[in-house]
Amino acid sequence: MNYETDSDLVVADDTSDIPADQGNEGASVLSLTSFVADFGESLIEAVRIQNPPIFDGSPDPSRDALMDQLTRKPFEAQRNTVQAVAKLLVDEGEPSAIINAEMGTGKTMMAIACAHVLHHEGYERALVVCPPHLVYKWRREIMQTVPGAKVWILNGPDTLRKLLQLRLVSAKPSAPEFYVMGRVRMRMGFNWKPAFATRMRFQLDADGVSRGRVNVAICPDCGTDIVDKEADGETVALSPMEASQKLNARQMACTACGGALWTLTRGNAPAKSRNQVLMESLTQLPTIGPKTADKLVSKFGPDMLSGMLEDNVYDFIQLMDDDGEFYFSDRQARRMERKMANMEFSFGTGGYQPTEFIKRYLPSGFFGVLIADEGHEFKNDGSAQGQAFGVLASQCKKSILLTGTLMGGYADDLFYLLFRLNPGQMVKDGFRYIRGSLGSAGMSFMRSHGVIKDIYKMTSGRDGEVTSHRTAKGKQVAHHTARGPGFGPQGIMRYVLPITVFLKLKDIGSNVLPPYQEFFTGIDMTEEQAGAYNRLSLKLKQELSQALRCGDKTLLGVVLNALLAWPDCCFRSELVYHPRKRVLLASQSAVFTDEDVTPKEQAVVDLCRKAKQQKRRTLVYSVYTGTRDTTSRMKSILEREGFNVAVLRASVDAAQREDWLMEQVDRNVDVIITNPELVKTGLDMLEFPTIVFMQSGWNVYTLQQASRRSWRIGQRQPVEVHFLGYLGTAQMSCLELMSKKIAVSQSTSGDMPDSGLDVLNQSGDSIEVALAKQMLA
Repeated sequence: MNYETDSDLVVADDTSDIPADQGNEGASVLSLTSFVADFGESLIEAVRIQNPPIFDGSPDPSRDALMDQLTRKPFEAQRNTVQAVAKLLVDEGEPSAIINAEMGTGKTMMAIACAHVLHHEGYERALVVCPPHLVYKWRREIMQTVPGAKVWILNGPDTLRKLLQLRLVSAKPSAPEFYVMGRVRMRMGFNWKPAFATRMRFQLDADGVSRGRVNVAICPDCGTDIVDKEADGETVALSPMEASQKLNARQMACTACGGALWTLTRGNAPAKSRNQVLMESLTQLPTIGPKTADKLVSKFGPDMLSGMLEDNVYDFIQLMDDDGEFYFSDRQARRMERKMANMEFSFGTGGYQPTEFIKRYLPSGFFGVLIADEGHEFKNDGSAQGQAFGVLASQCKKSILLTGTLMGGYADDLFYLLFRLNPGQMVKDGFRYIRGSLGSAGMSFMRSHGVIKDIYKMTSGRDGEVTSHRTAKGKQVAHHTARGPGFGPQGIMRYVLPITVFLKLKDIGSNVLPPYQEFFTGIDMTEEQAGAYNRLSLKLKQELSQALRCGDKTLLGVVLNALLAWPDCCFRSELVYHPRKRVLLASQSAVFTDEDVTPKEQAVVDLCRKAKQQKRRTLVYSVYTGTRDTTSRMKSILEREGFNVAVLRASVDAAQREDWLMEQVDRNVDVIITNPELVKTGLDMLEFPTIVFMQSGWNVYTLQQASRRSWRIGQRQPVEVHFLGYLGTAQMSCLELMSKKIAVSQSTSGDMPDSGLDVLNQSGDSIEVALAKQMLA
């Protein structure tokens, strides 16, 4: 709890723990929300005076006229956003802008309008990078919005051919041009080969007498010899054969001019099947041999594994088995994460990297504007996607980043994004590469603007006493750091506010959007269910406590997953095994049959029935879709109650999910059940104004985006979002921690938290660690 005192006022995050005698006598106590409500206007006015806004609400008439040319006219709030971005990028000369707009405000529409306006300011071509399943949605919306626009899709096997054609383009386009690329295609791997020239040279002996002519390899740019050091430290010019062998090992640059001694090339090896490529990719990872790779493919299927490796390699690291347990141990996960930071995967979709081609072969500034959709996906330091985005941002004149969740709760979520958008400012502030890495700069940024916890562990001496400094043995102190959720106001003022345009759905106007409400409902377990959970919890906590005392964190994920899942999956027996030793840690038999209905399932049925009576459809989210398949069970229960139900599974291709959804609506479906990960981006689910979360999951981005699937422009009915959790279980702790991270995320949008989970927001830590602390307390 943090509070400050000033004469007769105490401002507190939470007043429940403030002692009665704290502060001056008669002091009044205000919650932080009340303080902002009472003094917010004066605080905002002070901020406005110290940091006047770049766009004061007075539109540029010529830019307004350009937006009037669009087939689809932006709303007033959207127009102001476009005006603010244009003023920031053009009039103020900033290299980048962020549109931090809530899901459903029309970020795509605003970005297209920005590109149209900037085209007439001299930034002719726009390069759009978006999730792969939204490529053709972007093309559709561009064609529906900008008259005469030309749209090129850079997302297929013909991407290299199109880029080669662009090298021949020199004239300025008369109409706006858009080049849409899926973010997976953006960072695909490429084939390369050594590139050097040769020169004939006389070879002299020790006496200076010619011994004939020899070929030597030279840099094709500056003509400097390509040399190698011998054992005595002397350099010797390499022959073409020697240079080819040396340069084949890795991509190298000329030591004199820095020119690349390699070039892109099309692969001419025989085509391999997707399974062959997948097996080869898997066996490149540490701890995975041919047998393990074969087991993985047999267990999870090639489509699922290749999809993870192509789109988000960290999903592969967190792969779970049928029991909801992490497939890889902590040691394996750490090794694979380090390896994947320097790897790229591609499965039969082209042997080249468009990002590298654009950097090397197209003139700098050929693309006037880079538009990065779902920009928060590029936040990771070592990911190929993040690095490729940084390359593209450096090659385009201006960058516009679109996101609805700019920050996921931690300061370093923003650091790498900000560095890629405006590296000049970050370097000026002292955050720079050290030996080719931004790791130290990221930690420095966290210490300056985020939350870093320094954790010290002291070993005890005899009889439990801490060994004194004065003894010969000395005191042994182990120290490590951990990041915590939070981002300081100084960082927001310095890095976020100057380049960010904020837009909330409520800003668009009450006549455009209906009311939106979130509700949390705590559910009591049955007596038998609660008793079984307590027994399982007690046993697992004991095992986890003993493991942690030995410094073994292997059980952390296993225990947390079991305790989170069991209350919802108590219709099946639970067997919890040690991930390495494979010994049984705990077991619990089922307490509900296939015909029984659990308390949470009954709550879902009641919400769906209420919605149907109001002629509303319901979207139900569940994160358990494997062996612990709650979706099939929920479908069966709802169908027994007379509902028309459909389940959206991962087997439906991402690009086909919009059509699948419309087909279900045509079938007059009442309820759709799915994992929130499958619909978090790209889908407008206006037909489902009631949303129910059976579980929240771990990801703030996913939760916030999935909860707004139906509260979007075009919605006519009030939207209700319900969060359900079993009281007295780890689910409550998880929801509390998600609430904390959402509060931090909203703080970068200038909001006080307004999530339905905010009633649970008391304190927080990283989710797994905080849950472990609460369980072991």
